[in-house]
Amino acid sequence: MGDNSAGNQLFKASADAMLTVADKAPLTSQRKLRSDLDSKLPKPYLARALAAPDTDNVHGTWGHKHRNMSVMQQHVAFFDQDDNGIIYPRETFKGNFIFLIYIYMHPLNCFYFLVIIIDTKIYNHLCEGQNRFRDLGFNIIACVFFTALIHVAMSYSTLPTWLPSPLFPIYIENIHKCKHGSDSSTYDTEGRFIPANLENIFSKYAHTKTDKLTFKELWHMTDSSRNAFDFFGWTASKLEWGVLYMLAKDSEGFLSKESVRRCYDGSLFDYCADLQKGAVGKAA
Repeated sequence: MGDNSAGNQLFKASADAMLTVADKAPLTSQRKLRSDLDSKLPKPYLARALAAPDTDNVHGTWGHKHRNMSVMQQHVAFFDQDDNGIIYPRETFKGNFIFLIYIYMHPLNCFYFLVIIIDTKIYNHLCEGQNRFRDLGFNIIACVFFTALIHVAMSYSTLPTWLPSPLFPIYIENIHKCKHGSDSSTYDTEGRFIPANLENIFSKYAHTKTDKLTFKELWHMTDSSRNAFDFFGWTASKLEWGVLYMLAKDSEGFLSKESVRRCYDGSLFDYCADLQKGAVGKAA
């Protein structure tokens, strides 16, 4: 009798240890976790350095070259046009308004600035192939805003020295230092990709369609991920997910898991740039 009682207690303790819902914490029931990941994806909780897999793409993005970069480095490498490991504002957006200091440093930039004011079409022609936000389909005002915001917010954290640079470069090697709080934790602190955390985003917040987020669900997700008093992280998370939604939402207003996954490894940016240029349609 005693052995049976001890065995039952052990069985109950073992079962309780695997539960993902606590009755006195209603949020654990509302934000569900998938318990089948191990059967869909090998070691889903293992952080991947080179690939961004999920349950539908167990080897990551087909045909995407990692070039021995971490997944977080791949995420930003699209903007490194000359492949030197450093992203300057002129690469993100050639002749960005926020860097008017260049006007005093380089006389040629006076010409660029005047051209922007006089004729945007001429300016775009001069910067053809160098304007990465324009390649993604954003208008010129959005390009100026995003370029300024990204480089001002991220440059210093990635610099190899303590001294700030007036050129606001972003060093890809140190991009992991730009990881902020109040995020989804899909990147770890070294820039690796954690598949389980991507899956958790959709199991917790995608209630309309299991593999897609509405804008309302996306907003709720960023609200729910906030850390206390992390004002920078709150703002950064809202902006990042908002830009991704604008870039990748479908005709019905959904942001798919596939788009989010490909954003993490940067392959989404190449796809969108090709789409803008018509290369995707021609290939099809």
